[in-house]
Amino acid sequence: MTNVKKYTNESVLRSLLKSFSWRIIAISDTILTVFIVTCILGDCGVKNALTIGVLEFLIKFVGYYIHERIWLSIQFERRFGVTRTLYKTLSWRAIATVITFIVVGEILNTQDNAALYIAGIEVFTKSLLYYMHERIWLILPLGKLRTIAKNTIYGKKHR
Repeated sequence: MTNVKKYTNESVLRSLLKSFSWRIIAISDTILTVFIVTCILGDCGVKNALTIGVLEFLIKFVGYYIHERIWLSIQFERRFGVTRTLYKTLSWRAIATVITFIVVGEILNTQDNAALYIAGIEVFTKSLLYYMHERIWLILPLGKLRTIAKNTIYGKKHR
């Protein structure tokens, strides 16, 4: 069973690491999605996919961090429940989809439908990936791992 009290005040470091790990997953999905959609639409190129991926990484890293810190203050009956994860997933996806639509629309301004297709596809791919990422981070005991590493370095026994 997860120690609920331990995670009621997640550290800033944990939120930053979580934000960074999510952005690595998300940038990979974005680059792949943009590349595939632009190729299907006849304007295949890695440059636009990388530009969009990097720009979204920077904008959404900050947005995700803020979203994460806000969700730490929202009280749920079951902090680690599936319902909370689902609501958190949907709230982030709404924010992120708007950002994606704007960024892709600006970069691919000659392809009217590309932004709509990419944002639409990412609703599904990123929702699934985000949900899995969120569930994994709920079982990742960062503080405990830090304690084990510290005790190992100084020769103390760990449990």
